[in-house]
Amino acid sequence: MGRLLLMTLCLGLAACTSTTVSNPDLEDYYESEQQKLLARGKLRTDYSPKDASYGTDDLIRNFQKIALFDEYTVRGGQYVRRETPSALRKWDRPIRVDTLFGPSVSSEQRKTDRRNVEEFTARLARLTGQNMRMSSGLGQANFLVMFLNQSEQEQFARILQARYPNIEPAVVRAFQNSPRNIFCVAYAFASEDSPYVYTSAVILVKAEHKDLMRLSCIHEEMAQAMGLANDSREARPSIFNDDEEFALLTRHDELLLQMLYDPRLKPGMSAVEVLPLLPSVATRAGRGSGS
Repeated sequence: MGRLLLMTLCLGLAACTSTTVSNPDLEDYYESEQQKLLARGKLRTDYSPKDASYGTDDLIRNFQKIALFDEYTVRGGQYVRRETPSALRKWDRPIRVDTLFGPSVSSEQRKTDRRNVEEFTARLARLTGQNMRMSSGLGQANFLVMFLNQSEQEQFARILQARYPNIEPAVVRAFQNSPRNIFCVAYAFASEDSPYVYTSAVILVKAEHKDLMRLSCIHEEMAQAMGLANDSREARPSIFNDDEEFALLTRHDELLLQMLYDPRLKPGMSAVEVLPLLPSVATRAGRGSGS
């Protein structure tokens, strides 16, 4: 699924303004989940917490788990959560980011979301050294952050299926029947001849979310779409951990991104090739100045 396909689909969705239906129950559910997490001390916004120390060995272990495994696999035509080994994946070309909003998103909320995406894009560019910035228009983007409610996701799936009948059914079904316990998700795509070099990405942030969870989705999914595709229960302090302890990118996570984009690590490298390099790569990242 390449750049042109993404643009055509998303522009088609933007024209669908008459059939959007809000779901107050889903909005209430996500608000309730956010409040429950906050009450349990989750969704922390610490950048470098003193109660979650880590060293080079931790970075190496966490990088291996997060960058060299997939969190999901396709089974029976749909995505299922199952950790599987993978080679290293990353971008090697300019990244142009844009936002796309369903009609359900208010103008004020769009301004906030757009600003948050712009700020995080600049941060990712600094950390990775990639040629990454906001696009000059939706038609130029190859990295889309979409804010859609449930009804709009279903519209997107119909457009996808109708216009591209040979596309992977799992992608269509992921939009048709996204479970409510999936708060947001990133899909990154590569070409058949270079399967470990990302060429485009689309991120779904469910528009029913409020404030902190919405920003958390931007941080986690944009970072994962750079090539950190998995989560790890051992990674801390990190957004790449499904326990939701941390809501926003931490210093630990910045180091993982810097490691991923170390020029010694090439797309397609296996764990056997990557692991001997990681002590030096992690040490170099640790000497960096951060964001």
